[in-house]
Amino acid sequence: MTRTAAREIAVRLAYELGYTDESAEAMLDRFLEPEHFATLAQEDELYADYPDEVTLTYLRKLVSGVGAHGAELDGYIEKYAIGWQFDRIPRVAAAIMRVAMYELLYVPEIPRRTVIHAAVRIAEHYEDAKVVSFINGILGSFLRTELPEEANS
Repeated sequence: MTRTAAREIAVRLAYELGYTDESAEAMLDRFLEPEHFATLAQEDELYADYPDEVTLTYLRKLVSGVGAHGAELDGYIEKYAIGWQFDRIPRVAAAIMRVAMYELLYVPEIPRRTVIHAAVRIAEHYEDAKVVSFINGILGSFLRTELPEEANS
């Protein structure tokens, strides 16, 4: 499984976190059981390959991080979504931005432009061009303002 596929799965789980009282860790434990994952593979090719240990660790880090830092990440989304109320932002778009912002802030080994590019590519699968542009703009502004010394990496 590629890191891109892991990110997309993380986005789906971050989205699901908004609809459950279950902790991120409990959701991950349930979701990442090989039998459950195999069932999902029958419906969606994204789940065709069960993640190796490195990818599982990465996926858990993203989803747990989004769960733990959700309020902080939502605050950043609100700050940079000028003219938008948070509740007007599509939930999938918010999940994409949460995962990307978490990566930008807490996973320094990933090049910053790679994180934004991956988020935009994922958004292209779920949102129309206007929302994709919105996500790209927010993530770019966030990076330039919050992490200016890393904006070119």
